[in-house]
Amino acid sequence: MSTVDYKICRTCIMDTSDPNISFGDDGVCEYCKNFEQNIKPNWDAGVSGEAELLKIAEKIKAEGKGRDFDCIIGLSGGLDSSYLAYIAKEKMGLRPLLFHVDAGWNTDQAVGNIEKLVDGLGLDLYTDVINWEEMKDLQTSFLRSQISDQDLPQDAAFFSGLYKFARAHGIKYVLTGANYSTECCREPEEWGGYPGIDKTLFKDIHKRFGKRKLKSFPLTDVLVYKILYQRLLGMKIVKPLNLVPYIKKDAEATLDRLFGWKKFQHKHHESRFTRFYEDYWMPRKFGYEKRRAHFSSLIMTGQMTREDALERIAKPELDEQFLKGEFEYVANKLDLSVEQLQAIFDGENKTYRSYRNKRFLIGIGSRVMSALGLERRLFR
Repeated sequence: MSTVDYKICRTCIMDTSDPNISFGDDGVCEYCKNFEQNIKPNWDAGVSGEAELLKIAEKIKAEGKGRDFDCIIGLSGGLDSSYLAYIAKEKMGLRPLLFHVDAGWNTDQAVGNIEKLVDGLGLDLYTDVINWEEMKDLQTSFLRSQISDQDLPQDAAFFSGLYKFARAHGIKYVLTGANYSTECCREPEEWGGYPGIDKTLFKDIHKRFGKRKLKSFPLTDVLVYKILYQRLLGMKIVKPLNLVPYIKKDAEATLDRLFGWKKFQHKHHESRFTRFYEDYWMPRKFGYEKRRAHFSSLIMTGQMTREDALERIAKPELDEQFLKGEFEYVANKLDLSVEQLQAIFDGENKTYRSYRNKRFLIGIGSRVMSALGLERRLFR
């Protein structure tokens, strides 16, 4: 990225590290304009939101009568899913099953948070442990593919495991922690924001770089869970955090006070791999800082000043010695030498376009969702 052509939004901190970003004559980026024009007018977490939340809760309870659980929540131990569990039980009066996927990268803090919520809320937890040898082989394959989307294997495990379990056990309602408050600025696709689980892409990358068959790894294509599960089988996705006042600092304080839940330094730090990928691999190998989108979301929703965001983005989230140790940890856990992982890191960067994929079809689906108002965040 040429410094001569560099530009940054005058309202948030999104910049031309997103190669397709556009700015108005006023210097405001399209993410900010989208928030003001499409998200803010259609987002009510006040009285109307509460009324809608209670209406949804009553419907879920009515349809869940006679069942052990009336809905399911994927719980990572991070803020969004943790606060969602609290809202579902204490504010909506639901009987959710908490579903956790252990992909081998949980931090001790995440495990502790999950235990505290399960005990404090008196809810049941089901943990799906992914076969580590298969997980390791798939993650190593993705690293060798040199694409920026290195969290796709974990995402696939989380989403596929949850949807398959819900379908197998007849659980109709899936509650998700997705929200506008902390995620209204969607990470650009170039920053590893591939829009869904693309089975074609997975199979091609694993065929080229994998060494063992994926016999038990859960892999559900985005078109399957968007069309088959949701449209044909009637599975419903509910986003309660968009219907309640959800302020990051207040939510962290509430969970700490009620359950002893401990906050993370930054978003996604509940996974040791994601923390390494977003804080080391992505910015140093590709030049992309996902924190820009995270902080920009908080700026747009009035939870962070632009000045504070600029000050924080100017330096790494974690210190150099810690990151060096994490590089060694990730290499060892994946059965790579530090030299082998470094060689991958130094390799030529690629994109998903170097592999078979159905990005075009997924893009059509995303545009349809945007047109129907089902997705209001900016999507190209």
